[in-house]
Amino acid sequence: MQKADIGLIGVEVMGRSLVLNMEGKGYTVAVFNRTGAKTKAFAEGPAKGKKIIPTYELKDLVAALDKPRKILLMVKEGAPVDSFIEQLLPLLDKGDLIIDGGNSFFKDTIRRNAYLTEKGILFIGTGVSGGEEGALKGPAMMPGGQREAYALVEKLFTAIAAKAYDGAPCVSYMGPDGAGHFVKMVHNGIEYGDMEMIGECAWVFRNALGMNSGEIADIMAQWNGKDDILRSYLVEITSDSMKEKHKETGEHLVDRVADITRMKGTGTWTVQSALELLVPIPSIAAAVFSREMSQDKDLRLTMSKILTLPAQKTTGDKKELLDLGHDALYIAKIASYAQGMALLQAASRQYKFNLNLGEIAKSWRAGCIIRAQFLDEISKAYQENPNLPNLLAAPKFAGFVSQNLMKLVRFIGIAHSAGLPVLALTSAYDYIAQLASPAMFSAQVAALQRDYFGAHGYFKIGGPKDPKLVADGEGKVREYHTEWLFDGRPEKEITK
Repeated sequence: MQKADIGLIGVEVMGRSLVLNMEGKGYTVAVFNRTGAKTKAFAEGPAKGKKIIPTYELKDLVAALDKPRKILLMVKEGAPVDSFIEQLLPLLDKGDLIIDGGNSFFKDTIRRNAYLTEKGILFIGTGVSGGEEGALKGPAMMPGGQREAYALVEKLFTAIAAKAYDGAPCVSYMGPDGAGHFVKMVHNGIEYGDMEMIGECAWVFRNALGMNSGEIADIMAQWNGKDDILRSYLVEITSDSMKEKHKETGEHLVDRVADITRMKGTGTWTVQSALELLVPIPSIAAAVFSREMSQDKDLRLTMSKILTLPAQKTTGDKKELLDLGHDALYIAKIASYAQGMALLQAASRQYKFNLNLGEIAKSWRAGCIIRAQFLDEISKAYQENPNLPNLLAAPKFAGFVSQNLMKLVRFIGIAHSAGLPVLALTSAYDYIAQLASPAMFSAQVAALQRDYFGAHGYFKIGGPKDPKLVADGEGKVREYHTEWLFDGRPEKEITK
């Protein structure tokens, strides 16, 4: 009996699509599912007549594999991953490889990598993006683990991954242990921000400009034009889905869909990680908070009868206003991606991932949910200057934002005049404004407040025209405290 090149556990939507993708590229795949009936249904259905070996016991799955064995887990994150690892360990030999292709939390991946390394088992945490269609036709893949582990599957991953317009596969080695799952987590955080900002634009067009869903869908289709800077998968599917009609009434389906957006947790993890690493990602956080507010439907219905908001429609040239929204969205997207990239930079330093931001952006150009035309420009920016302090420092992005930032301001003003919350768009502007502020007076005020009530100390700058921190002769920044409760309020330098 021919041995399989790889085994896969979990033949739900993503798992079975990946199996068919691998088989279609010439690989023999053994499959197992905890519920044997699903394995049987798959074997007798989509897998029939293909080089796919169904198994109904884990020992049979392992026995069906060529050595060194390679097993891809496509199961729910958390306990199910740990459970399958423990069940597989007695059946595996040193040098065999387990791949976690689910949306696992990166710290769990770091833990599992260390644990399995002690057992002599290789482990890769691999982010897989693109949904069912991507898994079947070619996903973007973000693997992280031992280099020698990736070498075992590099050819296979390259074969099944999406290919960008230039033929480059949308997969590359991300880094050690949890690097792949961290990159996928941030990808999903950026996805949250993208979706929210597109939705906010659509809301403004509907309520402030009086457009119907079909008209908005047409605008999104224009924005997804071949050479448009907003061309992306999410803009494309926004247009396509908003054109869909309700089967029973003929209305646009979007007008009958409940205003509740659920989430699985990766956006929340992104925000939590940003808080731990002290990296501001306000647009991504705003998208998470907006989804949370959407789930409080009953509360919103109650409060809408208590609070009165403005509802002013905007007058003026419609094309000009639509163009305003176009550029406002592009600026906000740049800011949101900049936040995601800043988080990747911080994690790379903290966890020693040694991430290549240019390669990451390059691997997102096809297959994944956030694939977009301007990812080419992001990749080029980091290739030209790997030490960019922030994506917004890249000349092409800095120039566009500097020349057009007031368009975002005006668009936010239109939204607020119509009584519309645009959390992600507003926070994108605020992020840019803070980033470009050589002096944040609000922070100066807060520093004194903290010292006044808690004796927490503060730093000093040379003066209004010299914003650099006061330091001693050795370059060490000096810290001060004012004795607020004593006569004359004496100031003293704090020594530590």
